[in-house]
Amino acid sequence: MGLYTALIYSNDKSWETADEALMQDVMEGHNKFAENHGTALRGGHALEPASTATTLKRSSSGDVKVTDGPFAETKESLGGFYVIEAPDLDAAIRIAQDIPMPFGGVEVRPVHVFD
Repeated sequence: MGLYTALIYSNDKSWETADEALMQDVMEGHNKFAENHGTALRGGHALEPASTATTLKRSSSGDVKVTDGPFAETKESLGGFYVIEAPDLDAAIRIAQDIPMPFGGVEVRPVHVFD
């Protein structure tokens, strides 16, 4: 069995204008996802909007610069994640297909294990 992250990307602006019914549908979708795949889930969280991010960058001299905002300006930003345990990537993808994603998509990536 391996670990995979399901990174949930969405458009923050779309969430700002979403009505209460859609918000409830998405929450119910995540609850159903957890019920259906709970044995494979090893963690996960929703994240605050990208506008709340703080970025750290190290210069060639070793100094760290701290700035408000996300690392890159994009239309879609990381909104949350799940950690999935699955026998292989195909199985992780089958599980991730059930994640609600009304304003974006999901990126599935294997977790690197350091030996």
